[in-house]
Amino acid sequence: MATAQRDHATHWRERGACLRVDPDLFFPIGDGGLTQVQITEAKAVCRRCPVMEQCLGWAMRAERVEGIWGGTTEGERRLMRRRDDADDRLGARRVTSARPARS
Repeated sequence: MATAQRDHATHWRERGACLRVDPDLFFPIGDGGLTQVQITEAKAVCRRCPVMEQCLGWAMRAERVEGIWGGTTEGERRLMRRRDDADDRLGARRVTSARPARS
């Protein structure tokens, strides 16, 4: 069973649109104008990818992953994590600060 789960968990990588593209496109270096063009081109590949959501989910779980994954940059994923963490903290405060119902 564990092998089947592992195969299913990594199967999405075999269907990625990026498999037919130069891998260097997804690992831009620098922050200049050409880098922004490269990021835009990589994200365009991601937008037409049938497994973009699985790819992004993997990158979010793996945390410190370089490059473009699931149509996002490292910085965009960091921001998404911060927002998720803030939402989690806010949700926890709402639950703990709720008043008990009166009987």
